[in-house]
Amino acid sequence: MHRRGDTGWIEVIAGPMFSGKSEELIRRVTRYHLARIPTQTFKPALDTRYAVAEVVSHSRLSTEAIPVQDSDQLLRSVEDRTQVVGVDEGQFFDDGLVQVAETLADAGKNIIVAGLDLDYLGRPFEPIPSLMLRAEYVTKALAVCHKCGGPGLFTQRVVQSDELVVLGATDAYQARCRQCYDPREAEQPKLAVVEEG
Repeated sequence: MHRRGDTGWIEVIAGPMFSGKSEELIRRVTRYHLARIPTQTFKPALDTRYAVAEVVSHSRLSTEAIPVQDSDQLLRSVEDRTQVVGVDEGQFFDDGLVQVAETLADAGKNIIVAGLDLDYLGRPFEPIPSLMLRAEYVTKALAVCHKCGGPGLFTQRVVQSDELVVLGATDAYQARCRQCYDPREAEQPKLAVVEEG
């Protein structure tokens, strides 16, 4: 049971794409907002997929958000009166996000961070794994495998790129279970399909 007081804490919502991480972040922040507890939500400025100044889930739920360049700007942007700080797409922040979350929690604030814990190659996607180790509450979300309907633990990239970060949704990624996940799939060239008309 969460209780307000002088003690802050860190919550992490981690998992693959399409597992409802942003949706859960929005739900939690909205709950506090409805209770008239001062909240602020932040997102990385590079994430402009659905909106610039909102966190938007794949199911189109949304909440206002302040776009920031890095963890330092996030920390400077938190107002004194704010009691709950939401952070979406935590994997796109620098490693300083861990210390920022601890600093804010030590100051009595509740920090809720959503993000990918594994990259498209199945490797730990920092800073989320480190943040999970420092959090009081961790929610591991699973998606539904786009191939077989099983428990989707992995984010499968379905476009070719050597970059670690490729912004996209179902056009670039799918959720995959352990059996259907193949990190080499994105390396294989795809045939271009041209629509007529």
